[in-house]
Amino acid sequence: DMSPVSALRFSNEGWDDLDVQMVVVSAGIKPRDELARGTDIVVGERGGIVVDEQLKTSVDGTYAIGEIALYNNFIYGLIAPGYDMAGVCSKIVAQEQLGYDLGLEETPAFTGADLSTKLKLLGCDVASFGENQPPPDDADVSDLVWNDPIGGIYRKLIFNKAGTRLRGGILVGDASDYSKLHKLAVQGGELPENPAMLLAPTSARGDVEEEELSDDPSTQICSCNDVTRGDIADTIKELGVDGASLAEVKICSKAGTGCGGCEPDVKTILKQELEKMGGSLSNHLCEHFAYSRPELMALVRTDADPASVDSFEKILHKHGHGDGCEICKPAIGSILASTYNGIILDDGRDALQDTNDRSLANMQRGGTYSVVPRVPGGEITPEQLIQMGETAKKYNLYSKITGAQRIDFFGASKYQLPDIWEELGSVGLESGHAYGKALRTVKSCVGSTWCRFGVQDSVGFAIRVENRYKGVRSPHKTKSAVSGCVRECAEAQGKDFGMIATENGYNLYVGGNGGVNPVHAQLLATDIDEDTVLKYLDRYLMYYILTADRLERTAPWQAKLPSGKNGGGPIEHLKEVIIEDSLGIC
Repeated sequence: DMSPVSALRFSNEGWDDLDVQMVVVSAGIKPRDELARGTDIVVGERGGIVVDEQLKTSVDGTYAIGEIALYNNFIYGLIAPGYDMAGVCSKIVAQEQLGYDLGLEETPAFTGADLSTKLKLLGCDVASFGENQPPPDDADVSDLVWNDPIGGIYRKLIFNKAGTRLRGGILVGDASDYSKLHKLAVQGGELPENPAMLLAPTSARGDVEEEELSDDPSTQICSCNDVTRGDIADTIKELGVDGASLAEVKICSKAGTGCGGCEPDVKTILKQELEKMGGSLSNHLCEHFAYSRPELMALVRTDADPASVDSFEKILHKHGHGDGCEICKPAIGSILASTYNGIILDDGRDALQDTNDRSLANMQRGGTYSVVPRVPGGEITPEQLIQMGETAKKYNLYSKITGAQRIDFFGASKYQLPDIWEELGSVGLESGHAYGKALRTVKSCVGSTWCRFGVQDSVGFAIRVENRYKGVRSPHKTKSAVSGCVRECAEAQGKDFGMIATENGYNLYVGGNGGVNPVHAQLLATDIDEDTVLKYLDRYLMYYILTADRLERTAPWQAKLPSGKNGGGPIEHLKEVIIEDSLGIC
């Protein structure tokens, strides 16, 4: 029952200490109303200049808009309502102060605004829309919740009781379908026969099919600056094929210049509009690098002076410009890891990583973290189990066996992470990279060691594979599995690369993934021994790391590869490159 907090002491003179055991810090908008204080302008009890529907203050001829304006005892801390206020205020000033006749039938009024918004924190999408917090006495409410603590995704969709109307929602970790859901909630629209189909995040649908972006010109794309699809399309047409770059579209339309969370949608619209105009979209990594990820990888890897491209700053100086961003920093961090194999948190490279990579843990709801030690092949010693239990008990961590044959510990505070890892490391446990764009795990069945159907030692081979590829950074996460016989208990054909034992060795499958829209892996080679499997996997992973785009899983990357010489599709091309060395790079 010991708490690190015993009381809260106030700076206000004469205030007594308050006995507490927990302090909750809430950050929000603080109106800068110092100019109005001490004048005849009325200020709210908790700050903000009081305004009416025409944004007039208590003093004639004085108006207030934006985060300083207190309308109906509420501060609107978003830019979109600020633009609405500015539109109303400008018309009122033009008519009443400047004497212009605008020919308006009704007096402009600000009566509130939609507070839906989507933000992009470093490594985490956050969004809310519609009625996301209905009052407790609202009986017409039915909600669905998706809670994935392993993937760091939480989604709550609020429907009416009949399930015929989406009223609002909260999205954390994956808000890629925000525009679609926002439009359904705010403008209305027909829901699927089973509304639960809207709940799953796109990242759980296999990472293959992209969420279709609405072609309705009124669809809001940028909630920070209240920019619609139509606004962006008009900007692109004005700039023309030659002038419409992503950077120029962002500057001219203001879309993507707030939190940056809508930038992928802006890029999609730019691509579609340019194609309509007979042009094409640049594949540049971001506004700081005029190269795609594969192109940048090739430049770094083939540089005659490796010392001139062995850090983000040097690569930026040589091949880019500006200061970098949350897109190019992790991407180049991955390129550096693949090229130079340095520890990702050393020599300033920690600043290039996402929050989870720096913490060696997954951030969860409430700001706590989950810790996942690596357990190669699912094999674990009694000493490791005992230490896991003692650590979980000491730090009061919720423990769960994952679907990847590991044990996950939830509820760790950030300051506890170094001590937790030190204790787990004392028995040889290390990070399982459950957060990284790297190998997550190699799942296995018990194989011939215990199973009467097993024909190969799947556990031993899974351990060998996991220890070989652990820590290898790639464009996206990778998963693997080894099954000891054709009964496929380890589900190897649903992984980025998987092995199924035969009496003569292993069949090697590549390019699969699970999720809502699973992709079946394709057969690359049959009846090969362990050393040959590893040789082919080395080549497959190197080819993937060198040529895939940023955040592209093996399945969509593989699907885009050219067909083989005999028309056998991408898998035939992979056989030629990996087995026959058709490109002469092996």
